[in-house]
Order: sequence, then structure tokens, then C-alpha cells
Amino acid sequence: MRTSQTAGAGPSPQSAPRAITGAVWTALALVYVVWGSTYLAIRIVVRTMPPFLSAGARFLVAGLLLLGLVALRYGPGALRATRGQAASAVVVGLLLVLGGNGLVVLAETSVPSGLAALLIAAVPMWLVVLRTATGDRPPLRTLGGVLLGFAGLAVLTAPGVTGEVRLSGVVLVVVASVLWSLGSFSASKLSLPDNPFTGSGYQMLAGGAGGIVVALVRGEHRSLDRASFSTASWLALGYLVLFGSLVAFTAYVWLLRAAPLSLVATYAYVNPVVAVALGALILDEALTVPILVGGAIVVVAVCVIVSTERRQ
Repeated sequence: MRTSQTAGAGPSPQSAPRAITGAVWTALALVYVVWGSTYLAIRIVVRTMPPFLSAGARFLVAGLLLLGLVALRYGPGALRATRGQAASAVVVGLLLVLGGNGLVVLAETSVPSGLAALLIAAVPMWLVVLRTATGDRPPLRTLGGVLLGFAGLAVLTAPGVTGEVRLSGVVLVVVASVLWSLGSFSASKLSLPDNPFTGSGYQMLAGGAGGIVVALVRGEHRSLDRASFSTASWLALGYLVLFGSLVAFTAYVWLLRAAPLSLVATYAYVNPVVAVALGALILDEALTVPILVGGAIVVVAVCVIVSTERRQ
């Protein structure tokens, strides 16, 4: 997951045409590859590290680093937030980071990274459902894309039904995608700090703290054996902190200001393809018929939804 990225925190796009420069393509490549690779990194982390403790630590560290960078770049005043803005950031952070990302991390203890990424790709579909439920009337083409996407999700759940992977893991990822969508939708409605990086930093701290609390409730600390943490897991965790939560997110927020939104939105259907390819190449994850067929259907559905919505 966007991972895991903090959606809904970016500034609104400008109306003026934007030139597609080399810097834009570089930033877009970072979002494509880094966010697509976070599912692989999560899978490597949870091989030897407890899920919620590692996820909580990741976002606590990333949040502190991000807020520190904001203070250095914009001055300490940029960290100010009203009580209402802080409360909104906590709510969004718990939905996105704890619910959306945390459940994916837990699920990847039993679900292949590529399958998790394809299931999370359903986020644009759930966002359309939430918009429709609150009175919006999306175009028929968008609704058709949602129906097509749900058909793809049905195919993707087949490995859980047949026992190839744990059904509980598949369900966790689906719930995570719903919570991520709810967090993204809420972020567009709530009052958040004016600086998008400040808001995201507070969201990371809230979600990371929530992850630690859940880990303690689950008892992950009781069987903690730091000597068993592999070097690969440590490196993957560091990669998630520095690249997944800082570099790619910064590139994404910059793209929202510097590139056409229609181009930036393409990450939604490129990330799962990158994740599936990396999972197969590096972790030797099986490319089964349900994953290939269901994944293709979901990616096409997301492409339909994104291409239709960007014309509105």
C-alpha cells in the first residue's frame, strides 16, 4: 500500500497547464517503483518481525522525520495546528495508517505481496461507492468500472476460497482497502493542517502510535526476539521508512503541484503491476490464473474509473 502512502493530504491541483519536465518523469518514476515495491518490502519485514510493532515503529519514525524536515524547511510555525485540525489528523491517520496499512502488514504474514497489492488497487472503487452513498452521482462509465472491478475482486478472492492462501488474510486486505478509502474520503471532508506535509506527519504519528497499542494488546512484545530479526527485514524496514514513507510521498505531493492530475493518477494502476512483478521476480510468488485474470480485470477497472473521473 499506498501504502504505504497518506492519501488525501495533497493540495488541490492548479488550473493552469503544467509542463511535463524531466523532473516530473523522475518523480513519477519514484512513485511508480517505490510505492509499488512497498508490498514486497512489507512481506520481507514480516518474515521475522511482528506486524504491528514493525508497522507502528515505521510510521512513528517516518512521522518524526517528516515533521523535523517541515520545521527545518518552513520553520517551527509550520507545525502549528488547531485542536480541530489535530483531531482530524488523528482520525485520518488511524483510518489510513493503522487500519489501511496495518491490516495489510498483518495480512502479508500469509498473503503474497502481489495479491495484496491487487486487492488494495480496489481503493478507487470503494471511493466511488462512498461518494455515491453520500449523495454524489458518478457517471455511468465510472459505475461500470466499479462493477467490473468488483468482478475482478471476486476472481482475486478465489485463492482464499480454495485454500491456496489464508482466506482470513484476503479478507483483511479487503477490509484494509475499505478503511484506506474511508480515510482518504474523510481527509477530503475534514479540516487538516494547511501544510500537507505537517498533516501527513501527524497522521503518521497517530497511526504509528495506534499500531504500537494494537501490538501490545496482541502481545507481540511477549515473544519478541530481536536476535531473530534478519538483516533483510531490517533493511526492508529502513527502506519503508526512508523511501516508502518519505521520498515517494514527497515526490507525490510535489507532483500534485507540478504535473497534470491525470498523469499523477496513473500510479493507481501502475503500482499493483509493479508489486506483482517484483513479488514474482524476487520472492518467487506464483502467478496463478486467478491472480493474472482477476488482477488484469481490477487494473482495467481502475483505469476506466481514473480516466473517467479525471475528465470531470
